[in-house]
Amino acid sequence: MNDKRKGIQRAKRINTAMTAILYLIGGSILLLIFVLAAYIIIKGLLSYYPGILSTDRNGILNQLFNTIYLVFLSLLISVPLGVLAGIYMAEYAKENKLTRFLRICIESLSSLPSIVIGLFGYLVLILMTGANWNLMAGAITVSILSLPAITTTTEDAIRALPKSYKQASMALSATQWTSIVKVLLPAASKRIITGIILAAGRGFGEAAALLYTAGQSTRLNWSNWDLTAKTCPLNPFRPGETLSLHIWLMRTEGSLNPHSEQIANFSAMVLVIMVLLFSLTARILSNKINSKKTGLKE
Repeated sequence: MNDKRKGIQRAKRINTAMTAILYLIGGSILLLIFVLAAYIIIKGLLSYYPGILSTDRNGILNQLFNTIYLVFLSLLISVPLGVLAGIYMAEYAKENKLTRFLRICIESLSSLPSIVIGLFGYLVLILMTGANWNLMAGAITVSILSLPAITTTTEDAIRALPKSYKQASMALSATQWTSIVKVLLPAASKRIITGIILAAGRGFGEAAALLYTAGQSTRLNWSNWDLTAKTCPLNPFRPGETLSLHIWLMRTEGSLNPHSEQIANFSAMVLVIMVLLFSLTARILSNKINSKKTGLKE
């Protein structure tokens, strides 16, 4: 009896110790993220000077627009393809050698260095087509990098749902596709949006792949809205330097610019804030969609 009591007490002590260790590790990670974000934001605020949020040579407004526009274009490509691929893998693909091979390919693609994908984009989208550097080539390259995250997240999110969701829908004479669109996707929307957030974060922070595809030009004419003009902000086939590329440029080749360090610090702060705002907005939209479909508020 005493041995049993001692065993229970020892198990409780181990449980308490492991719980404390896990809380310590989790708290340390959160603290590290907070300190890193705070450091970047504070350093960026201290680097502010009049004119940095302008279209002048020492401003970053053009690069900021290019970043948002490129992420928008890349999500326009990667989200439909990634979600459809995830649906296929979860609902239509049979478990066989081909399916396992496809999963290996997706996992391999997600682990490829971005510089390799950038060189592939440069070879196929620039050299083989005879085109100049352009935002669309950069968006396609970033979408290739983003596809594995969206595909895998969508597949896992749908597979994690109870089978009763689909069975109940099809019992009411709904087709498989109707069940997927009306029942499974809304129920899995939170996890799918997580994959989209990861993909967007990749787009916001990507530099190596864009160096070979999007280019480093920032010449924009905000009074010219002819989509065929190379200086039109909305022309997707014009060169466009993003904020991440601009940071790299200021840190490596910006010695001739007296504001290079300030520009790099402020650009890094803007990137962090953009990613945070995008994540918060996506989460809010996800919760609203989920509450409309299920009637539950979170």
